[in-house]
Amino acid sequence: MLLKDKKGLIVGVANKHSIAWAIAQAAAQAGAQLLFNYQNERLRENVVELVNTMPGAKAFPCDVADDTQIDALMKHAAQELGRLDFLVHSVAFAPREELAGQFLNTTRQGFATALDVSAYSLVALTRAAVPLMTDGGSVVTLTYLGSERVVPHYNVMGVAKAALEASVRYLAHDLGPKNIRVNAISAGPIKTLAARGVSGISKMVDHHREVAPLRRATEQAEVGDTALFLVSPLSRGITGEIIYVDGGYHILGSLAALE
Repeated sequence: MLLKDKKGLIVGVANKHSIAWAIAQAAAQAGAQLLFNYQNERLRENVVELVNTMPGAKAFPCDVADDTQIDALMKHAAQELGRLDFLVHSVAFAPREELAGQFLNTTRQGFATALDVSAYSLVALTRAAVPLMTDGGSVVTLTYLGSERVVPHYNVMGVAKAALEASVRYLAHDLGPKNIRVNAISAGPIKTLAARGVSGISKMVDHHREVAPLRRATEQAEVGDTALFLVSPLSRGITGEIIYVDGGYHILGSLAALE
């Protein structure tokens, strides 16, 4: 019961395949009381159905691109939980057309949307959550290797994830004196609802399974367990880090990956 009496907000659950849901399951099993968001009415039914399986958990609407909705979500968190011990940010989006063809052809609006939803939302959510983290806390977000290497069809999302990782470091610096830690998990490719927007995701997963040192695909539960570590007291000395949960794929050079 690593998280007994701990209270957390998890942003980004879309369905049972979401990485955010695997994190929620790990946290709940460790004793945490959780609050969730759902982006819009289209996703509400899926999220609420899942949330209802967790005693004491509730879900409220919040589009992370809207500061007014973020403020409303934090008011619900204050009313329902009283405080926050951790925040999980598992949100990313870019228009599908921006993930095809060359990065060179990224539109101004597509670039702005990807950076806003995928990177700035971490800043906005964290800023709104800080007043509720009265005893310190932990913020965890999700990133991907495309932030530092060219991955076909990842395009502007790679740039957005690079911005997200830089944001993790700057937030960690700002919030360290408040005993609030900020870290990211760089997961291997997983077939989630968001990942379906990336052309060739199935081939990416197959390639990962074939060449990663552990010779298997990354599973949601592996990411969930790592997030549990990062929001628990076991990681109390870790902040500003990118933790890889990809079976070791990130250590490979290009020639090793082609073997």
